[in-house]
Amino acid sequence: MGKKKVITEEEISNLVLPAGTDVLGVAVKLLGFDRVLVKCQDGHERVCRIRGKMKRKVWIRIGDVVLVSPWDFQSDSRGDIIWRYTKSQAETLRKEGMLAV
Repeated sequence: MGKKKVITEEEISNLVLPAGTDVLGVAVKLLGFDRVLVKCQDGHERVCRIRGKMKRKVWIRIGDVVLVSPWDFQSDSRGDIIWRYTKSQAETLRKEGMLAV
């Protein structure tokens, strides 16, 4: 038995959902500096950059659920990480059926 995850109203209101070409994914491997290999929901594995605004404020670990914005060119292999979901937010996405992993 683990701790019960408590979802607060603030966490639900801060939940950023994919819009436009954005894709949900799971961090598979840390490649060094600001790059992460991400397995995306659309079936592609992308080498993604952590954008500068997040670089020192948010730490990404293997298994974290992230929101990826594919680049305009090389959209099947490259992208930017624009958001990292907390564990409770990832559970909410799974319950809503948006995250299959």
